Amino acid sequence: MDGQATRRRFEAWVREHHVTEVECILPDINGIARGKILPTDKFLRTVEEDTLRLPESIFAQTVTGEDPEDGVIDPVDRDVRLRPDPDSLRLVPWYDEPTAVVIVDCHYHDGRPVPFYSRHVLQRILARYREAGLRPVVAPELEFFFTKINTDPDYPLEPPVGRSRRPETARQSFGIDAVNEFDPVFEDVYDWCEVMEIDIDTLTHEAGAAQMEINFNHGDPLELADQAFLFKRTVRQAALKHGIYATFMAKPMETEPGSAMHVHVSLYDEASGRNAFAGRDGERFSPTFYHFIGGLQKYLPAAMLLLAPNVNSYRRLRRWSTAPINVHWGIENRTVGLRVPESRPEATRVENRVAGADANPYLAIAATLACGWLGLEQRLEPTEPVEGSAYRLAQTLPQQMPDAMRKLHQCPPLKELLGEEFVALLLAVKRAEHDAYQRVISSWEREHLLLNV
Repeated sequence: MDGQATRRRFEAWVREHHVTEVECILPDINGIARGKILPTDKFLRTVEEDTLRLPESIFAQTVTGEDPEDGVIDPVDRDVRLRPDPDSLRLVPWYDEPTAVVIVDCHYHDGRPVPFYSRHVLQRILARYREAGLRPVVAPELEFFFTKINTDPDYPLEPPVGRSRRPETARQSFGIDAVNEFDPVFEDVYDWCEVMEIDIDTLTHEAGAAQMEINFNHGDPLELADQAFLFKRTVRQAALKHGIYATFMAKPMETEPGSAMHVHVSLYDEASGRNAFAGRDGERFSPTFYHFIGGLQKYLPAAMLLLAPNVNSYRRLRRWSTAPINVHWGIENRTVGLRVPESRPEATRVENRVAGADANPYLAIAATLACGWLGLEQRLEPTEPVEGSAYRLAQTLPQQMPDAMRKLHQCPPLKELLGEEFVALLLAVKRAEHDAYQRVISSWEREHLLLNV
């Protein structure tokens, strides 16, 4: 579609909705929304003339807003072109003035996709499946906490006060009344998600105090990654409107369980429309299913930087913590890293339970599909499914960021599949973030070491 045709498509939509401003956003490597806000007429001109740009260094920004010193990005910091994806155009419901948001794709001036961009990383993996005649379908589940407003980072987070004017003091797994405590927030969340075309399904109260989970309906991986990216921002805005925080930190409170982003995955054969995981001739599962599981088991530990991207992420992955510590698989078993739910053959799927809620959804889905793809390509066989608790078995997932960085660096098949340039940048950003973290002296160190060592 040329610039004028694209402009006409955007113009018809923004005029119909009386939009006065457009947010052009992209997820950085950590999944944080970056971009520009333009008046509608200026936005339409940039679409037609292909002049919307940002510096390439935006992809190398750490979570603290700094640039790594590794020099992965060209030091001249050239511009890249931002090309809005018309299918991602939506209204933003929390502004007084009619405002739209659109997710952009990023290209160099010669038309090449920017290899550092997490949306392109996912598209790169999906292209492999298309070439093989396979269509992945995913359904994320996102957990998060509501907390009191906290303006002092040295002060621990606390559950907020709900409609009863009392905070939760005990765990309320699947508690209906506990969810109702935050009905005003969720009324906005559901209304805003409908406006933003975010296809959420089930709402439940999770194990932690004021911990919730939202399930998404299954669909195309890129579309679901877009929705999860927009959903995080939507929930945070709804919470702020009601005077509380919503956080997707993997482990925000030391006495509560962590928050995950479980990713359910199925594969469908494009030619027949059949679920490629379902078995035939009396077999429950297909060879494709077993190879996919085998790939997840072999390569997920090397993909941990995409699933557990922050120093806080590894606090969640502890034995007996409701989070997995290894990559065993099992049927209807929530202690393993790879759970296979009971289902009809046409809905056969595997649930990757390793990723934290703090992960960039594009990269968490890309990592899951990449590891599974390597299993298909190499015809890997999985271990036997685990019966009983997988917590009695060894912890094989990395327990700290340096271990995760080393495993990714030493995994050529995964680096090639994700893109060598992307992996080099990811490692540089994460080294810089870990170095920044290492410079911080914690309250635990002051409490226990100050006068004792």
